[in-house]
Amino acid sequence: QVQLVESGGGLVQAGGSLRLSCAASGRSFSRNAMGWFRQAPEKERVFVATISWSGGRFAYADSLKGRFTISRDNAKNTVYLQMNSLKPEDTAVYYCAADTSSGNIIATEKDDYDYWGQGTQVTVSS
Repeated sequence: QVQLVESGGGLVQAGGSLRLSCAASGRSFSRNAMGWFRQAPEKERVFVATISWSGGRFAYADSLKGRFTISRDNAKNTVYLQMNSLKPEDTAVYYCAADTSSGNIIATEKDDYDYWGQGTQVTVSS
């Protein structure tokens, strides 16, 4: 059974940091783009960051550049999202996803992804 399991979420004060992890099991995603998305209450799920299979290419939502960093460890089949200088508006459920079918080197659209985790809650207090 293929699974993506996120961890590392929680409650943090504004200005703080969190590091999310996404551990994959059931198959290797070492040749696939991976991404992070987030969904705030009553809002759509939106793109946060993506990384190529090699880790050499990545992209971020414009509003997050400079604060968030995506990385991966293919030996551990794990993707990370380092989040710094967190703001209350970063509060959301964060999802990791794997793109095994689009053929894209990096992928910024939800529809490009075919495997999703269950999400981890991040709450930033003011």
